[in-house]
Amino acid sequence: MYLRHFGMREQPFTITPDTSFFFPYGSYMEAYNVLVVALRSGEGFIKVTGEVGTGKTLLCRKLISSVGKDFEVAYIPNPCLHPEALLMALAEELGIQVKPGIGQHHLLKLINHKLVKLSSAGKQAVLCLDEAQTIPDESLEYLRLLTNLETEKKKLLQIVLFGQPELNQRLSGPSFRQLKQRITFSYDLPPIDWKGFNAYLGYRLSRSGFRGRLFMPDAITELYRKSHGIPRLINILCHKSLMAAYGLGHKTISRKHIRLAVKDTECVRFWRPLAPQRFVYGMLVVLAVITVLAGIVYGTSSADASNNIHAMANLFMERKM
Repeated sequence: MYLRHFGMREQPFTITPDTSFFFPYGSYMEAYNVLVVALRSGEGFIKVTGEVGTGKTLLCRKLISSVGKDFEVAYIPNPCLHPEALLMALAEELGIQVKPGIGQHHLLKLINHKLVKLSSAGKQAVLCLDEAQTIPDESLEYLRLLTNLETEKKKLLQIVLFGQPELNQRLSGPSFRQLKQRITFSYDLPPIDWKGFNAYLGYRLSRSGFRGRLFMPDAITELYRKSHGIPRLINILCHKSLMAAYGLGHKTISRKHIRLAVKDTECVRFWRPLAPQRFVYGMLVVLAVITVLAGIVYGTSSADASNNIHAMANLFMERKM
């Protein structure tokens, strides 16, 4: 729609996990390196967690596309499956021909045979599970049992879990302590920081073929405030702001276009990161205590103290949120 207007070859801010747009910066490159090192070590489970929209699926796809010929990768994007269905999905990904009604025991034997065959050929089998926080409890436990398949030298199957923070909470429970002990590498993927934010925009625009200056400083500031550094929210707001500018015949993106995009995006208007909220609440408590103590020392009335608390709270919320 707006590609010719801005001189682009392709859309720079799609929300599909296109590995050609993988951002090799900071925590993303660090997470990728952790995964590569972990896979080459050949041990146990690997876990990557992050908030919704932080780029876990893109990281997973990047890993799959670049691990090389020494690995046989099975990818299950929706692992909300009971154990037998999970085994069937793994068998299909490994290219195993399965007859209907084969039964879980025989299916496991086929998978084990395939893994041994891959190992003999010098290949390491890897199972990547996206949205791992949705895996049923019994299937999580079965995944642990799958890692018992091994030779004298190494595991026959490595498992990489990509999930939201709820996965960490589940694994902290006593019923999963054995599985948690087998997680030899883990990484928590944070949002993009302010320093990397400009680089992210520039990288995406450059990959799309754009040359020049598109986002004005006030637009960049507003965009970071509203997106909280979450890549998916950044992409949604950038795409809609480009559409708004195109509709108005403008060649650059200002704060006005970002605000139009925010107004049209419900998930942005009502989204709040959990950690900053806790920080805000904690600071408000501190402000309240300080104000009350000051009132006691200097004889300030309770009404004045209340007004001061509200004033400081409003100022703090404006600056932080």
